[in-house]
Amino acid sequence: MLKKSILYIKKQEQFRNLIIYGFGQFFNLATPLLVAPYLVYICGEENYGKIGVALALSFFLIVIVDYCSDIIGVKDVSKNRENQKELNRILATTYGAKLILLIITLLGMSVLYCSVPYFEKEQTLFFLSFSILIGQFINPTWFLQGIENFKWITSINIASKVVYVIGVFFCVKTNDDYIFANLCWGIGMILPNAIASVYFFSKFDISFSDTTFKEIRNLIKENFSMFFSQIFLSMQLYSPIILISFFGNNVMAGQYKIVEQIVVMFKTYIYLFFNYMYPRVCFLIEKNIKDALRFWKVYNGGNLIFIFLSMGIVYLFSKEIVIYFNPKEIDLISDLLRFAVLIPFLISISNPLKQLVLGMELQKFYIRLTMIMVAFNLVCMILLLPYLKIYGVIASLVIAEALTIVIYLIAIKSRITKV
Repeated sequence: MLKKSILYIKKQEQFRNLIIYGFGQFFNLATPLLVAPYLVYICGEENYGKIGVALALSFFLIVIVDYCSDIIGVKDVSKNRENQKELNRILATTYGAKLILLIITLLGMSVLYCSVPYFEKEQTLFFLSFSILIGQFINPTWFLQGIENFKWITSINIASKVVYVIGVFFCVKTNDDYIFANLCWGIGMILPNAIASVYFFSKFDISFSDTTFKEIRNLIKENFSMFFSQIFLSMQLYSPIILISFFGNNVMAGQYKIVEQIVVMFKTYIYLFFNYMYPRVCFLIEKNIKDALRFWKVYNGGNLIFIFLSMGIVYLFSKEIVIYFNPKEIDLISDLLRFAVLIPFLISISNPLKQLVLGMELQKFYIRLTMIMVAFNLVCMILLLPYLKIYGVIASLVIAEALTIVIYLIAIKSRITKV
């Protein structure tokens, strides 16, 4: 009887965490939709495309600064959540590595922005976007995910987006003010993340003196393979708008950005759902793989149904949704959106499979597959873009995601059979 009561309480706590986390992520996803029509109206589709390119590049560089803390760091914290000394070591070593990588990234990109003509034209926009990298360096969300403290994650997300929205409406008043849009995003990250970091550094008595340069160097060396695969994955996520801008023009980039802004709301939700589920799946796989699979099926199955229904609604009302963004080419963007709804649906299948692949210690397989599929995807984009334009980019993403699902299923089935 006591065992059943404890199990019931745990399930109730898990559900409460999901509601809290879900509320924060809904707020996190909804606020950019509030800002996007304003930016398109004030700045125009071309400048909105420039904002999108700089934002995509910043998100790509975040992968360098994070250096797999959102995957390996979360997993290490989750497994050692009851070991205070080890938690201190993980925090100090990870932040030490992130600091070194942040400095290298800022210096390297500064040289690029000052020497390459493509970046020189919008140098101010790109430099102000550095604030996003600084905000991500401070961000303690990876640690909070590991200890499953979703209340703080939700609070940080809400505060971040409130600051961003206020900043955009306050700073972006004319067509030329588009350069401040990403700065507002960065400030929105820096302020709440700094407050949360100070609190948790104090609570866990974290100090950089708790680690050594040798430990930091070893962490960078040990996680390099996973990091390299994440770089490739990041290329797949953020390269489309950059390629469209480079091989096409910023107007096309702006049109793609509008479609992406709608689709990314669901993609981001799926990735955040992955972050919510991943620590628990890893923890349960460590204990009992049957319980882990049962838990995985219930939560991810429900999420898949939700995404399927959501994509159906977006498909049916694509034109009405696009009109909200105030673009000129409504019919074109509406047709692109109808095609693009396949992407979140496929990701809602591949991401849960990725949880199992990583939780079952198939990191080497995951790394190789990621690198191959991203290279395949980028080649498809470059080949199809001149002929099919934005349709070619979306088609390449759909094909790559579908192939990834098939390969994941084969690998997982093989591993489960051996257990």
